[in-house]
Amino acid sequence: MKTALLVIDLENAFFENGALAAERDRVVRACNELIAAARESDARVLLLRTEHERDGSTWTLSMLDDEQGFAFHGTEQAQLLPELDTEGLPQLVKRRDSAFWGTDLLQRLRTWEVEQLLLAGVSTHLCLAQTASDAYAHNFRVAFAGEAMGAETPERADAMLDVLLKEYRQTKLSQEEALALLRG
Repeated sequence: MKTALLVIDLENAFFENGALAAERDRVVRACNELIAAARESDARVLLLRTEHERDGSTWTLSMLDDEQGFAFHGTEQAQLLPELDTEGLPQLVKRRDSAFWGTDLLQRLRTWEVEQLLLAGVSTHLCLAQTASDAYAHNFRVAFAGEAMGAETPERADAMLDVLLKEYRQTKLSQEEALALLRG
């Protein structure tokens, strides 16, 4: 089964949050290990990041309600973390929690003949969870790379993962299991 590694929102804006800042080294180190394993086995890797326009045209409903945007196009906030291994990897900009919404992600995955996704990044209960839910709707198997994920509120992340793991038959893997999956 062909697997693609999706590394979601490892960008400066998200790590301004204190809880995520405390997890930064662990999450990035684990993601870099996964990226290296994917390169060794020629598995597909896609780096996804959130980006918005200052004029509010790409803002989510909650951003509009709060009259506050973030991760604006062209800013340092919208850039991937400098310690993340991005060399030669394709990137995809998204505007919502789900990486499928309003992007060409589905087309890329179909072109690559991917059947399973390994999700890493932040935030577990938001962007990873929404991407996982939409992946299920498109009949992709999903595994979460447990050590390569972070969340501002771990209790919400655990609750969301509980639903996805039980109802959608998705899995949460240890780092060793995630590396083995990528290596085939």
